[in-house]
Amino acid sequence: MARSMTAFARQDCSTEAGELTWEVRSVNHRYLEPHLRLPDELRGLEPKVREVLGRHLSRGKIDVTLRLSGQTGGQGEMRVNRVLLEQLLKAADEIATRIGEPAAPHLFDLLSWPGMLEEPPKDLDSLGNEALTLLEQTLDSLVEAREREGDRMKDLLLERCDKLQARVDEVRERMPEVLVGIRARIAERLSEVRDELDEARLEQEMTLIAQRLDVDEEMDRLASHLTEIRGTLDADEPIGRRLDFLMQELNREANTLSSKSSDADVTRAAVDMKVLIEQMREQVQNLE
Repeated sequence: MARSMTAFARQDCSTEAGELTWEVRSVNHRYLEPHLRLPDELRGLEPKVREVLGRHLSRGKIDVTLRLSGQTGGQGEMRVNRVLLEQLLKAADEIATRIGEPAAPHLFDLLSWPGMLEEPPKDLDSLGNEALTLLEQTLDSLVEAREREGDRMKDLLLERCDKLQARVDEVRERMPEVLVGIRARIAERLSEVRDELDEARLEQEMTLIAQRLDVDEEMDRLASHLTEIRGTLDADEPIGRRLDFLMQELNREANTLSSKSSDADVTRAAVDMKVLIEQMREQVQNLE
């Protein structure tokens, strides 16, 4: 299945501990390379997050961000640190006794003391499970986006495959005439000295020249690679690396065709092929 490696997904949900938000952004990369940014209280989820990513994705540079913000419901209310309060009141009594001037600590001074007001402890196990469930949903959305873009890229690749096949067919149709012309030009150049040459040897040399200029094998391999590309685009697995290899093979055959060409039309066809192959290669670089 054709999947682009470029996509973005965002999902959020409300929990008792606050608002969870996942943002996942992916771009093309040779391997799977995740970069994680998690809140301190959920940093212990990192191994499980990497495991979940590995189940959904096989390639790409993945930027993953989890945010925990706000408070919801009654469990977000602040609580008085009773231990600290008792310690402060005891210290105030000791100081008042020592200086002989009894005085009660001011209420707002106590409330503003660092650590006096605290949030209730979060249920990190429950919060972690909710975060992982939301991550699964976010990655499902990311994969859907990658598949939509992959379908578009698949159509472009198939369109270029058709154009490339048309150039292959043009060269096949042109080559018999090209070979006849080559033999005619060689015969014309040797006509003045034909009487001095061995006829059998001359025919043998002309046959060898024609064989060196024959591109049937290159055409066969180009057509075979195009067939394999079409089949690969329908495969239900990551296809980017295989397509990248096939692009190299296509380019090799097009270069060989160009080097063998002694005809302007065939040379133009070879150039067109290389342009189409380069366009395909750029698309393939972004497929998973």
